[in-house]
Amino acid sequence: MINGKTILITGGTGSLGKALTTHILTKYPKVSKLVIYSRDEQKQFQMAQEFPIDQYPQIRFLIGDVRDKERLIRAFRGIDFVIHAAAMKHVHLAEYNPDECIKTNVGGAQNVVHASLETGVERVVALSTDKACAPINLYGATKLTSDKLFIAANNIKGWNPIRFSVVRYGNVMGSNGSVIPFFMNKRESGILPITDPEMTRFNISLQGGVDMVMHALKHAWGGELFVPKIPSYKIMDVAEAVGPECEKKVVGIRPGEKVHEEMITPSDSFYTYDLGTYYAILPTTPRWDLKEFIKNFNAKKVSVGFKYNSEENTEWETIDTLRSLIKKHIDPSFEIFQHA
Repeated sequence: MINGKTILITGGTGSLGKALTTHILTKYPKVSKLVIYSRDEQKQFQMAQEFPIDQYPQIRFLIGDVRDKERLIRAFRGIDFVIHAAAMKHVHLAEYNPDECIKTNVGGAQNVVHASLETGVERVVALSTDKACAPINLYGATKLTSDKLFIAANNIKGWNPIRFSVVRYGNVMGSNGSVIPFFMNKRESGILPITDPEMTRFNISLQGGVDMVMHALKHAWGGELFVPKIPSYKIMDVAEAVGPECEKKVVGIRPGEKVHEEMITPSDSFYTYDLGTYYAILPTTPRWDLKEFIKNFNAKKVSVGFKYNSEENTEWETIDTLRSLIKKHIDPSFEIFQHA
């Protein structure tokens, strides 16, 4: 299904965009074209060194901003699949720069929807975040709005066979700005800053995020919001895994942060189905036959009041598993740090 298709990734120079690029070019060498669309020319220049066109003739790099609808329309012409990964994602920066966050995360989502509808795109998968579930910060609120825009786009497509879906997951291990690389950079100082000792988070690898996107591209019927079944970790276990000899200094929670993250609330349970590897929150008024969907995916309705959050998760990373994951996914030379 992927071979022979043209694919565009917005925010394609980010951590997940690069992981998707590697995956697609490796697993689907007959992909017709893969366009990396982003606004940072330096990141595009650096990524082009990693994926030289003489080795990867399918790849293209296109400078552009999701805030620019006309540029998106031009970029989307001839594209079959769009993966929307562009976002302003740092919670504290969004709190300080709300207008910019809204322009990118909400306005950008609207532009992607409209450009897709106008250019013959077949499928769109938008990336979400656990912070979009019952949001308390602006970033989460903008991503919830983005989710709603993509899901509702299935209702305004008319005759167009396009399918819009969303994937929502927790902290991507090792992604730019995430806690583990932050702690690894800080451990030489002998102090690891802890916002709240009780804090928990969901954890997913870059490959896990890639697998979700590919699943949605291949299997979404339109309007689903996919949620993975993934483990949680305790922030104190992360600190211990990275720097057992370091002082863990409590610095206080940052503006807009939750102590625990959620991905499915009890209010979502009325529309949530267990698909095995993933949960799917279905649209309230799907444009397809629900009974057929249930039969096709062997979907099982969750119980009313079901919730899925990082505090009450049944699967947990330990200090040892975190260390193994760091070696596997972030730094193969990682060793337990002993501060002098």
